[in-house]
Amino acid sequence: MNTIVSYIKYHKIKSAIILVLLIAYYFCLPKELFKAPTATVITSNNNELLGALIANDGQWRFPHNDSIPEKFKTCILQFEDEYFYYHWGFNPVSIFKALRDNLNSKTVKRGGSTITQQVIRLSRKGRSRTYFEKLKELILATRLEFRTSKNNILSYYSSNAPFGGNVVGLDAASWRYFNRDAHHLSWAESATLAILPNAPSLIYPGKNQEILLKKRNRLLKKLVQDQIIDSLTYTLSVEEPLPETPYPLPKIAPHLLHKIAKTQNGNHIKTTIDISLQKQVNYLVKSHYNTLKQNEIYNCAVLVLNVHTRQVLAYVGNTPTDKAHQKDVDIIDKPRSTGSILKPFLFAAMLDAGDILPNTLVADVPTQFGSYNPENFNKSYDGAVPASKALSRSLNIPAVRMLQEFGIDRFYQYLKTLKLKDLKYNTNHYGLSLILGGAESNLWDLCKSYASLSSTLNHYNETSSEYFTREFCEPTFLASETIKFGKKTIEKTLFDAASIYLTFESLKEVNRPENDDNWEFFDNSKQIAWKTGTSFGFRDAWAIGTTKDYVVGVWVGNADGEGRPGLIGVQTAAPILFDVFDLLPHSPWFSQPFDEMHQAEICKQSGYRASANCDDTQQAFVQLSGLKTPPCPYHKLIHLDQTEQFQVNSSCEAYSNIKTKSWFILPPVMAYYYKTKNPFYKSLPKFRDDCIDYNTASMEFIYPEEHNSVFLPKDFNGKTNELILKIAHSKPETEVFWYLDNLYLGTTKTIHEFAIVPEKGTHIITVVDALGNETKRRIDILK
Repeated sequence: MNTIVSYIKYHKIKSAIILVLLIAYYFCLPKELFKAPTATVITSNNNELLGALIANDGQWRFPHNDSIPEKFKTCILQFEDEYFYYHWGFNPVSIFKALRDNLNSKTVKRGGSTITQQVIRLSRKGRSRTYFEKLKELILATRLEFRTSKNNILSYYSSNAPFGGNVVGLDAASWRYFNRDAHHLSWAESATLAILPNAPSLIYPGKNQEILLKKRNRLLKKLVQDQIIDSLTYTLSVEEPLPETPYPLPKIAPHLLHKIAKTQNGNHIKTTIDISLQKQVNYLVKSHYNTLKQNEIYNCAVLVLNVHTRQVLAYVGNTPTDKAHQKDVDIIDKPRSTGSILKPFLFAAMLDAGDILPNTLVADVPTQFGSYNPENFNKSYDGAVPASKALSRSLNIPAVRMLQEFGIDRFYQYLKTLKLKDLKYNTNHYGLSLILGGAESNLWDLCKSYASLSSTLNHYNETSSEYFTREFCEPTFLASETIKFGKKTIEKTLFDAASIYLTFESLKEVNRPENDDNWEFFDNSKQIAWKTGTSFGFRDAWAIGTTKDYVVGVWVGNADGEGRPGLIGVQTAAPILFDVFDLLPHSPWFSQPFDEMHQAEICKQSGYRASANCDDTQQAFVQLSGLKTPPCPYHKLIHLDQTEQFQVNSSCEAYSNIKTKSWFILPPVMAYYYKTKNPFYKSLPKFRDDCIDYNTASMEFIYPEEHNSVFLPKDFNGKTNELILKIAHSKPETEVFWYLDNLYLGTTKTIHEFAIVPEKGTHIITVVDALGNETKRRIDILK
């Protein structure tokens, strides 16, 4: 130590120069050797290539890969640098031999560069090949040897060596020339790639095949001579053909690739995609597309989520259509009209709030809200229908009436909690049409929401009846991400588990496509909670289903918004949905969350909690909040004579002869339509003639609806068609008097229908019954 100090003291200039040289040597190598742009590469959850986007400079250059296949490593060392693990960046013997041969031939006949030197030369691309440049490469090579390991140097080389044309790096070359991962290459294929960087412009697959073949076989001969491979392997290897034209890279998840490239351009991203499932779904989409395009329906998207991990298992952003039909558009995150796909959320919200029970009767009658006149898809009415059946049959009028009863603002807050990002306007913008497709959403958000409901129910049953604070989180397609569901809590996140379970029980009964009509009769059939949706004008067809383990979402339509006849959820999207579920493992049905439920006595006919007047009841498990719902309003006690054919009272019958009986009574309009679908519905018996009827009768218009505009066409004879007026009366036998603008028209009895031919303009129709009850309706006549 003292000697060094003394030397520095007496040789300050020399010491300073040495110090400067050492510092310069230390910092001569840049921290980042290679700065060239790389391709965006995505792989599946088991590291199989899904697709890649070429680098910004037009080169197929995959991101740096530390993993080098053993076969290629052996071949490249045998061909380029046998003493790689024994030198410090340069090989003096090789340099001497190269200088000797080049000087004797007066041309560059051979090179003496080690792999380390070649790495430096590749990192300093564009530099002239001079002896001075070679000296700099040598110095930098030694510095690189000090800075990193031999294996890292090899990985630098394999990731950045040229392999002919615009192919750079082993990974890209392996896929371009052999259509497989580098780790799956044979000895012959590895040898071919090992010799390509030596003269990539001269030796190029598809050209100069004879030169390429000789060099490859010469390397294979060296391998067998050094006993690296046996003679049989050598014999088989030399028989393998050389690659011809480059293969296109896989395009297994092209839309996901472009989505990832927006934020991870130039990176290698491992995704959560199950490559086997992805390929199968791709095939299904292509098959259905070939059928759909016959009806000029060109686009479709499918998303598959794992409920437990919230990982994306399959991502098909569009069909294999052409550019004219926007094949490159990723539909999964694009806003589209929701149709009926939001109805389950309303049903769950009303259950959760305790506004209904699963089978509470809701009205299904002609309804008009101002200028908004919703209709059922089949243009018919049930009068009254259980709420669960209204959901499973996707009836529009009950849904709109339920939304009005529940409150648009109230429901809108539920949707906001679901984080449906395409709900950009306030409730005044959507109105009651919100539940029938007046709003927009996208397949990603909808599948996310269905998965969150399933996960909520799963977690509740798997824990001590607890919820998680971050249940409604974003799914992921990145393998590096793990979804965190937050902390356990006894407070529900949005819907309680019982409301979700009862919603799924209803969705399980949705009628399946025609070829699946008898699914429930097969023991091995999959139980799926699913829902379809069809937007106005047949522009969007939806089908989303969930099991305990998976969510599958399907959208079908045209990316440009063109509607097509037959573009209906159950006909176009649902068959794809069930074909995808057939690819997935069987899932058991959801466990019933008994801790969030209570057994209650339910009226069979009305679905309400049984009142004292309900004579036909059953015990059923309902959500706890359902215990505050009102008792059945439709069962009332009536008094009958001994024959039970007439109503009586004390004005005409002795108390001892009066029979008291519970009777199921619906309001007039509901009853009018209900009995057309329920032949066993019994109207109230009329009062016996000798009795005084103290009950107040009621009547309601069936047609026309309030503030309705009616067009009266003419027939072939030029005669204007009649307008048929209809009312429903609680006592049909009562005589009814009809007026048009205070002008008496006539009377009806039992069947209260009246035909008129009014003049063009606004009119008031007045109906008065024999008991003095009156109702009016204003209409506008167009001709």
